[in-house]
Amino acid sequence: MLFLFSSVASADTLSLKPFKDDLFAYPATLSSDTNGAYTVIDYREMRDINQRDQVPERRVNAQYTDTGVRKMQQDLLLKTDAGDVRHVAVGKTEGAGIMVLYLHGQGGSRKQGVDDFTFGGNFNRLKNLMAGNGGLYLSPDFTDFGDKGAAQVAALIGHYAEQSPGAKIFVACGSMGGALCWKLAARKDTGGRINGLLLLGSLWDESFFTSPAFKRRAPVFFGQGSHDVVYPVAKQEAFFRSILAKSKTYPTRFVRFETGTHGTPIRMTDWRGTLNWMLSKAP
Repeated sequence: MLFLFSSVASADTLSLKPFKDDLFAYPATLSSDTNGAYTVIDYREMRDINQRDQVPERRVNAQYTDTGVRKMQQDLLLKTDAGDVRHVAVGKTEGAGIMVLYLHGQGGSRKQGVDDFTFGGNFNRLKNLMAGNGGLYLSPDFTDFGDKGAAQVAALIGHYAEQSPGAKIFVACGSMGGALCWKLAARKDTGGRINGLLLLGSLWDESFFTSPAFKRRAPVFFGQGSHDVVYPVAKQEAFFRSILAKSKTYPTRFVRFETGTHGTPIRMTDWRGTLNWMLSKAP
């Protein structure tokens, strides 16, 4: 009877169907440790930008994208107590099974996270993964990277969580956007609701250890370029290891892109592999 129940429970875990997995698979693994939680990936600008892009960093080659997903994309405005939140929504705005938000860094906007052609087509893949798996993808604008910005994103999450009460919620933060990831983890409302964080070329925050998200064991993924001059890889690696020092079995992963720079994780992170791992560990 117990075996039967556990089989049913695991069958209920959402798993994202493939989308261009062969094109977006990680290059060779150079090394790994901590039972595979920490991995060093071979990254090469000549191959991973210049051969992949038709116009380097501006337009990826056509086979990496499917722009048919745009028919499921809307540019919307949500009025909240924290202010108006402009955002792009892709997929099911009601009854979604999974919800992913991307929070941009300094100088970005909601448009960055839905650009089909930059970052090697990786945002187009994320859009297609959400639209093709009954999910919702959100890329919002926000006022700042402080408490007001966090309140706006929290209001956005709250609104769509009400429309999709069964959704697992994951927040991906690029660069300075990571300040909002940690603030959302620390808030009672979002910290008790989000099911995972993705830090892409981003920063660390010791306050995470006292947050509701940490107490719930929300999975945390780190992607970092070894040549990131904005947020040094050694500091982010140290923070990752400090999580495991607090709890050896905490669900966290670190992917280091060897020779990669600040924007490399946004280009190279395997959304499907990472989100499927998070779905399997989500509280």
